[in-house]
Amino acid sequence: MSAETALASALAEAMLAGTWHRRGLIRAMSATLNRTSRRVRWVRPLAVEVLAAYPHPPLDRPRELAGFVGTTPAVQRALGRRRPPKALVRVATPTTTVSRPFPTPRVDHVAQLAEFLAVDPDELVLLADPQSRARRAPSRRIAHYRYHWLDKPAGARLLEAPKPRLKALQRKVLDGLLTPIPVHPAAHGFVPGRSAVTGAAPHVGAAVVVTVDLEHFFAAVRAGRVWGVLRAAGYPEPVAHLLTALTTHASPVATLSAMPPGPDRGRDFRLRRRLATPHLPQGAPTSPQLANLVAFSLDRRLDAYARAAGVTYTRYADDLTFSGGPELSRAAEALLHAVDGIVRAAGYRLNPAKTRIRRSHERQSVTGIVVNRHTTLARPEYDRLRAVLHDCVTNGPEAADRNGHDDFRAHLLGRISWVAALHPARGARLRAAFDAVAWGD
Repeated sequence: MSAETALASALAEAMLAGTWHRRGLIRAMSATLNRTSRRVRWVRPLAVEVLAAYPHPPLDRPRELAGFVGTTPAVQRALGRRRPPKALVRVATPTTTVSRPFPTPRVDHVAQLAEFLAVDPDELVLLADPQSRARRAPSRRIAHYRYHWLDKPAGARLLEAPKPRLKALQRKVLDGLLTPIPVHPAAHGFVPGRSAVTGAAPHVGAAVVVTVDLEHFFAAVRAGRVWGVLRAAGYPEPVAHLLTALTTHASPVATLSAMPPGPDRGRDFRLRRRLATPHLPQGAPTSPQLANLVAFSLDRRLDAYARAAGVTYTRYADDLTFSGGPELSRAAEALLHAVDGIVRAAGYRLNPAKTRIRRSHERQSVTGIVVNRHTTLARPEYDRLRAVLHDCVTNGPEAADRNGHDDFRAHLLGRISWVAALHPARGARLRAAFDAVAWGD
């Protein structure tokens, strides 16, 4: 920390600890400088400037106040005349929650956050790793994540699974601090009470269905945007900074070096660059909710544009869907051009390889659900699942699990439930086949 930054931070802390009026600020700054206001004449104009910018004390924004103090003409003139004092009287000023726009718990400072999460403050900082020290650690034993590259035809994808202790804290953060913050009505992925079915239903019977995909949905969300969401929810600066560190992650250099090459070098380069900076890790329980919250402004702009164009819009994770009447058939390219501009302005990028324009005479699919006449599962998907279950019955589940799922039984149950939600009769038949499998337990 430079001497100038130290001076601004000390003055900000002193002012927040004092009374918020001109004399109180002058008295607090003089005390932290260990001098009288007569000897430090620039504290008077500084107090006036601070009160003009902040009529009320920014108790939840000490860093913002320190940044403002450091740029004021009074401090700049003082620094231009002489170096700031080396010895400052520091005042420990815990932050306070100023506003709570959502029904979130009150967490005034980092110590209270540690108490809320039932963890020692030192361990909380260690797990959060705000300085990303683990990224270049020589040993994987001190890393807080496990990494696994998925080599997909369109390009590699990195799964970053937090280890049990960090994962448990992230679940507490999700349930207690993030879930009370609402997402946009157009978002249907990872939202209680909504699903891929509710996201597809608004597009049933449309003359035209346009689907696009966001590239690197989680990796594209950087730590600064997460911090902005947490600050907008009312969490004070230090709390928001630590929560951001706890829920974002910079991938290790060795992991990025092991990235399998894909068919698109540009895509690989963008993914590697995004993973190298703190981002939402795909595998952390907090990432889906935070991704939805960060995408709120994107959803709002796309929804407003769609309504103005007479089009319906929904989003399921990284899948964006638009549908409309026959007039959309002629304006589909114009819509895609406008959507691309809105998406880029929001800090995302479209994946052109996954853009689809489907008319009523074609099979219109939204997140794997056919919506031509009603929401249903495509017959090939049902046939594939039925074949897997038949393989389980005939050859055993170990032989049928060709993709090596961590929990093959739970995976199949999830897919069967998915089918049952769309087609109860087919779901019942699949469940009967599942019950005939010899699971060995």
